[in-house]
Amino acid sequence: MADFTNDNFRLDGKVAIVTGAGGRGNSIGRAYAVALANAGAQVVVADLNSEGAQAVAEEINAAGGKAISVQVDITDTASVENMTVKAKESFGGIDILVNNAALMVEIVDKPLSQTNKERFDKGIGVNLWGAINCAQVVAPYMAERGGGAIVNQVSAGAFPAQSFYGVTKIALLGATTTLATELGGQNIRVNAIGPGMTKSDAGLALTPDDSPMVQFVEAKTPIQGRDTPDALCGALLLLVSEAGRWMTGQVLNVDGGWVMRN
Repeated sequence: MADFTNDNFRLDGKVAIVTGAGGRGNSIGRAYAVALANAGAQVVVADLNSEGAQAVAEEINAAGGKAISVQVDITDTASVENMTVKAKESFGGIDILVNNAALMVEIVDKPLSQTNKERFDKGIGVNLWGAINCAQVVAPYMAERGGGAIVNQVSAGAFPAQSFYGVTKIALLGATTTLATELGGQNIRVNAIGPGMTKSDAGLALTPDDSPMVQFVEAKTPIQGRDTPDALCGALLLLVSEAGRWMTGQVLNVDGGWVMRN
């Protein structure tokens, strides 16, 4: 039995895919990709926005890491298969999948009671099916390597769900526990992170500093109500590294205590 050291958080020799990692500038996906690279992983920066993905990959490479960029539509199985093939061709396999890509700003402007079928299908298609689609395609690649780790991005807005966005994210939590059950026999762990109100570019666009929602959240959380994307990276490294090897089917809420509000 080996003693625990900080090396348990290292990802040297591992290959990670992060979806939605090249989008809106100061994003959670970018922070995840950079953190994984800093821990030693080779990173596939995947996004529908090919220019954004390339910029993040170049940033990682310029800092001494190893990354490639891939354009992907996570709702399209052929596109996801192309992403995984490029990951294997470039780095030899896949060990980590971070299902970060999602719609948020695009689906929070109308309540669920006014959401039509087209809008519903789009939100569920990206936020739920997109993650499941990626997991289905990537899992066999992980099994080839003896196992792996999948992390889904849920949301503090799912506890409880009070918007269509929240509905998509609580559904993704259900997919997380289901996939954890189904893939555990292949030594693939599946967990989730539930970010609180994050000061990403997308988050700030939705809830600027003077937003009443910001004031409400600040009043309801035991510590600061918002933090920057890098505040989520410690949870990510725990879930994808040897340090978290005994964890599956879990959600880590990183939200200043928002989830326990009364």
